Amino acid sequence: MTVLSLLNLATVLHLCISLAIADLTPTVHDFVRNITYIGTGAVAGVEKFLNIPYGKDTSEERRFMSLEPHHLPSGTVYDATMEGPVCPQVKSGGFVYFTNLTDSDLSEDCLRLKVARPVGVKEGEILPVMVWIYGGGLYNGHINERTNEPDALVLQSVANGLPVVFVAMNYRLNIFGFAFSEVLRQSNDLNVGLKDQRLALDWVQENIHIFGGDPDRVTIFGEGSGAIMESIALEPTSARNLTFDAFNKIANMTGCNDSGDPQGLETLQCLRQLPMETLLNATIAENDATSAETGGDIYLPKVDSDFLPSPPSELIRQGMFVPMPVIIGWTQDDSSLFTPGTLTTREFLGAFFPDFSETIVRQLLDLIFRDLMFSCPSLFFGNAIAEKLSDSDDDRNYNENKTIAPPIFVYEINQTIHTPILESIGLSGLGVIHTSELPYVFANFTPYNLTGAIRPTTSDFALLTQVSRSWSTFANVGVPSLPDNDSALQSWEPSFRSGETALDASLYVIGGSHAGMSKLEGEGSVEAVAMQKLKERCGFLDRNGLIDLILDVL
Repeated sequence: MTVLSLLNLATVLHLCISLAIADLTPTVHDFVRNITYIGTGAVAGVEKFLNIPYGKDTSEERRFMSLEPHHLPSGTVYDATMEGPVCPQVKSGGFVYFTNLTDSDLSEDCLRLKVARPVGVKEGEILPVMVWIYGGGLYNGHINERTNEPDALVLQSVANGLPVVFVAMNYRLNIFGFAFSEVLRQSNDLNVGLKDQRLALDWVQENIHIFGGDPDRVTIFGEGSGAIMESIALEPTSARNLTFDAFNKIANMTGCNDSGDPQGLETLQCLRQLPMETLLNATIAENDATSAETGGDIYLPKVDSDFLPSPPSELIRQGMFVPMPVIIGWTQDDSSLFTPGTLTTREFLGAFFPDFSETIVRQLLDLIFRDLMFSCPSLFFGNAIAEKLSDSDDDRNYNENKTIAPPIFVYEINQTIHTPILESIGLSGLGVIHTSELPYVFANFTPYNLTGAIRPTTSDFALLTQVSRSWSTFANVGVPSLPDNDSALQSWEPSFRSGETALDASLYVIGGSHAGMSKLEGEGSVEAVAMQKLKERCGFLDRNGLIDLILDVL
């Protein structure tokens, strides 16, 4: 064979390989807007489209502002194969398994989202959509975090016969997303980090159909967010000035308060003109100092007569929320990472709950901080949703005799793979910590084993399958447990019956030696739940009118 023939053969082989790769490259075309998205099939069975812009650049004059959507020009062929920037935040810290960031990862042009779907899904198919909203106390978090990669969750949904499309969005954090200024209040520009989330959900409504998702079946899930509320931290906001004080301190630290009015227009204009790095460094320094004093989160939503028209306790009392099925729960030792060791309990409670009397504080010393922040408010909030659904005319939420209230599913996670990791860094005895559910939900232990510390058991692997499939089952049919599906969590029933109070609730124990349904106490309760005395402790909070204070949250 001649050299020329060999060259021709090489050319033909190269062309064939290129065509084969092109056929395997996931591509989505929006025929209405004439936009093509080129994705990646890095994991067998899952296609992902990364770094899709949904909101405009938030830098300079748009800093701290509510934004309009970002529209790609007609004719765009968008490369969605590479991860993009994340919103300004601390770059490192936390556990070893977290994804550390670099300076180049941070940008105010960060309002991007990712879509993941099963291979072979086409436009016109209508798979339910699961939208992930990351936690992080509104201070840090991003969609490139390796522990929240959706591949295994999507594959589990396919294996379960109830496939889903996954979406996650970046949203602005810390002072960039939750700056508190009276000037911003006047222009309806408070809580812009939450408005980013809503803008991303608008994108889902308008665009997810071209990826094979159903805009009429969207389930939000996340740490403290969504219709699947994992460890929702119900922190009081209307009685606190932490966000207000943080803004003023940063104005002083950066030299932007020359006018003597940190809440004035000149200060705001100065802060908008600062380099991103300068404002971020000041924010991190101020957060570190304040958190050391209060032990808690600083950047919190505020009532603004716009996005958040009233304190959440009032919104709940008036039933001003959309009735829908909900999963809500906590981990067995949810607050063990957050209860401060350097403050007295009085100082800590004084910072978080300034309206509590000394008598109440003394009584609260006998309570577990987890119940104050996670368990009891979740029970009362879940019951309020159930009551709202009971008053609706939608009979689809009932069984035939209507003895079961609409589907609100409360859980407690009693199993974790984190223990060896905690012990390796000198944090033994913390139990089933906050975020313990995430390895099971995302069906992936690998990111947590970078140092080889964890030792998942057969039970852990079984729970991984069950939890992830229950989450995607809920997104498909509105319940996490089906009688003909033994690969998800079994016999998970609604937590509230018609005519019962929040303290009569049942919950589902996920994992551990007492897994399954349990009443809070008495007949029908399992030991792991009964010994917690949740009915007594949550009843105390309710009797003293403290639930309303605690529910003034998002």
